Amino acid sequence: MTAPAPGTDGPSTRPLTAQHYSVAPPPATPEGYVAPGMPGAPVAGFTPTEPTPGRTPRHPRRTALAIFLALLAMLLGGLAYGSAPLRAADSLGWLAIAPAGLVALPLGRLGGPSRLLPPLGALLAAGALLLGQLIEHLRRLHPEGPTPDGLLHDTLTTWRTDLRPLDAAFYAIALIGGYLLTRRTATRS
Repeated sequence: MTAPAPGTDGPSTRPLTAQHYSVAPPPATPEGYVAPGMPGAPVAGFTPTEPTPGRTPRHPRRTALAIFLALLAMLLGGLAYGSAPLRAADSLGWLAIAPAGLVALPLGRLGGPSRLLPPLGALLAAGALLLGQLIEHLRRLHPEGPTPDGLLHDTLTTWRTDLRPLDAAFYAIALIGGYLLTRRTATRS
C-alpha cells in the first residue's frame, strides 16, 4: 500500500491508508521544539536572575566552626546538667534532650546538611549527658570542693555503681535526640 497522492482534480476523497517507509520520516516539528506546558518549555515573561549574594555554598571553615561550637555546647550542657540541685537528680534524667538540643543547634545551622554531623551530634549529646552525670557524682562525693587525690577514680567508681537500667533510656534519648535534632536543624536552613 502506498500513501494516496492528490489527483489532478484536487485532493483525493479516499480515506488515508497506512504509509510504509523504509527510513523514519522526518519529524513534523522542528528540532528542539517543546510544546507549551511540557517540562523544558520556556515560561512566558520569565527572566533568570543572578543568585542572591547571601546564599553561598558552605565552606569547610563553617563546618569546623560548627563542630567547635557544638563541643562548647556539649561542655556547657554537661555543666548545666551536672550543676542542677542534687534533690532533683532523680527526675533530671528526662532532661537529656536539652543537651542534645544545645549540641544540635550549632551543628545543624552552621554545618548544614552533612552526613558526618548527625552522628557527631548524637555522640556529643551523649557525651554531654555523661559529663553532667560525672559532675553530679563529683558534687556528691566532694560537697565542699574537689580534692586532687583520687578525684577521677572515685567519681568513676561511684558513677558505675550508681548506674540504673533507666540510665540506658536516658542515653538513648540523648543519642536519638542529638541525631534527629541535628538533621532537622540542618534541613531547615
